[in-house]
Amino acid sequence: MKRILILGAGLVANPMVQYLLGKGYQVSVASNTPDRAAEMVKDHANGRVIRWEAEDKETLDTLVAKHDLTVSLLPYRFHVDVAYHCLKHKKNLVTTSYVKPEMRALDEEAREAGIILLNEIGLDPGVDHMSAMRIIDKIHEKEGAVLEFYSICGALPAPEAADNPFRYKFSWSPKGVVLAGNNDALYLRNGEKVSVPTQNLFRDIFEVDFPEVGKLDVYPNRDSLAYQEIYGIPEARTVYRGTFRYKGWCETLDAIKRLDLISPEIFNMRGMTFANMVLFQIKKLDPKFIQHPASSIRQQVASYLSLPENAYAIEALDWLGLFRDTPMGRGLDSTFEVTSDLMIGKMGLGPTERDMVVLQHTFLAAYSDGRKEVIRSRMLDFGTPATDTSIARTVALPAAIAAEMILEGKITEKGVHIPVIPGIYNPVLDRLEHMNIRMVEEYGLPLSENIS
Repeated sequence: MKRILILGAGLVANPMVQYLLGKGYQVSVASNTPDRAAEMVKDHANGRVIRWEAEDKETLDTLVAKHDLTVSLLPYRFHVDVAYHCLKHKKNLVTTSYVKPEMRALDEEAREAGIILLNEIGLDPGVDHMSAMRIIDKIHEKEGAVLEFYSICGALPAPEAADNPFRYKFSWSPKGVVLAGNNDALYLRNGEKVSVPTQNLFRDIFEVDFPEVGKLDVYPNRDSLAYQEIYGIPEARTVYRGTFRYKGWCETLDAIKRLDLISPEIFNMRGMTFANMVLFQIKKLDPKFIQHPASSIRQQVASYLSLPENAYAIEALDWLGLFRDTPMGRGLDSTFEVTSDLMIGKMGLGPTERDMVVLQHTFLAAYSDGRKEVIRSRMLDFGTPATDTSIARTVALPAAIAAEMILEGKITEKGVHIPVIPGIYNPVLDRLEHMNIRMVEEYGLPLSENIS
């Protein structure tokens, strides 16, 4: 019986554990939350729970050596350490995280060891790569060119659960969601590089009407330019990767950023109320701003942001609790920690609520006969409260399928890879479709269907 080691028992692990146990593998879940891991394994004869801390490299080395394949669901900073142990013992590795330069540098060693270090095999990154490459390769097989490419993904509450002013609820790493609001972005639009500094991230938006969901805002997702090379589309004059959010998120997050309320900078907050913290930030940002003692915190924030007092973002900040004149109970801390903790406390996905994943690719393709077409590929997937969230399914199952296929000898590539080659993306996508995780592709759409 083949043995699989899963490192981590976080929010997305359960579908992977269930899938691999159901396929007859011996599955060991090593985690610093063994109770959570035990809930996943239950009393399955082939399941095993190991109490383990990510810093314990000696135990990790032993565990990797005793298993046929390792799946790391740890935070990305641990993946390279795990990879070193896999190289030492010539064991394959699967992760759902972006490849960092340190991981990419292990390519030659992995080839020499005869193993694959397969990364970015989740949802985003993962399903987005595979579904995009399937269409790009079809276009190129017809001697066509990809002139424009848009890829947009979002993990959101289902419409009926989007019932707070942010219209968002956390279904995966909450701190990661908030911290991503500090990113810069870079994309290619009509042949011109567009650089978006972090302060403008939530202002550089456009709108997409997604069937069964409605109108969603889109803002840019990190560095899109790299995907010209990754996807093999040097001919493209537009390459854009973005994030879907309901209306209200971008407007509110922009106000939060303008108040510097998701900064990692640590300072002394002892004795501060939430309102004190907000006013402290305003004074730090603009020492000349006059704070009128007779004005409410709501009025002063609206004045500083040059917004009406009843603006959507002001309502959302008030609802979150940032205007409360109650002690925070903090010492040396950051506004990021305070704000994200408030959001986590009020924006969790309820036990009876559904989440959803929305993913869309839009291509403008041109062919040698002068013909052009818009191609669109969409996925709308809902979670099931009684079992798993959509984000858990769409992140964990691609990785679980890839692990199975490596052990079956159906993925034979060696070295450091992401799933952008047919030998990986075709069989994984095919198996996902049998599990009702599928992209619906539309070809031959008129040019008016392109994102403008």
